Amino acid sequence: MFAIIAASGRQIRVSPNELVRIDFEGDDSVTSLTFEDVLLATNDGKSVIGKPVISGAKVAAEIVRREEKGPKLEIGKMRRRKNFRKHTGHRQKYTAIRILSIDVPGLGKFEPIASADKIADMATAANA
Repeated sequence: MFAIIAASGRQIRVSPNELVRIDFEGDDSVTSLTFEDVLLATNDGKSVIGKPVISGAKVAAEIVRREEKGPKLEIGKMRRRKNFRKHTGHRQKYTAIRILSIDVPGLGKFEPIASADKIADMATAANA
């Protein structure tokens, strides 16, 4: 199961329980996100394609890390024989999110299978 969503002007392929980086979301009070611009969804050979988006489809996500930095880009300009040198740089900020569920009319709602941490917790609870 995967879906393609529109987030921050980009198209991102997501699956349940996947960790994805999107452009920086600066609002500190928000802990979860819902993406309603689902462009395509597929599961076991069945696909739903939006025109341009699938109506009623939602992708739920939680914020894992609020601010994450990308690689440093360095820009150096020089003009020969003119004693001109200019040095600038840029470092993009990202927000790391985990996809919780994908809900698409016609395909159903897909939630991730239990993570390794949850399986370990269940095993310790069963042994106790």
